Amino acid sequence: MKMYFSQKSGPDSMTEEDYTPVTLKDSIEKTRKALNDAYAGFDNAVDVDMIDSYIYEINSLQKRYKHLTNLAALEAGPGEEGLCKHSPVRALISHVLS
Repeated sequence: MKMYFSQKSGPDSMTEEDYTPVTLKDSIEKTRKALNDAYAGFDNAVDVDMIDSYIYEINSLQKRYKHLTNLAALEAGPGEEGLCKHSPVRALISHVLS
């Protein structure tokens, strides 16, 4: 099993927290990245308990992703950019989660 570690480069000074509101698009992107990380962890897990943990995490993230994409579809009105009823992303999500 490969382990990947990253080192933070730069000064060790305190950084200011970013408290700007998170957009729906940012939430979807973060959830997608977390889902990819969870799949990578699942692929490398050896211990039975870790495999179970990744299964629960993946299921949770899939439900969150589905909820966020549904919200994005509802948020986009006619003529606006967003996930429409015939979006390939919606079709893929409904196929995977059904």
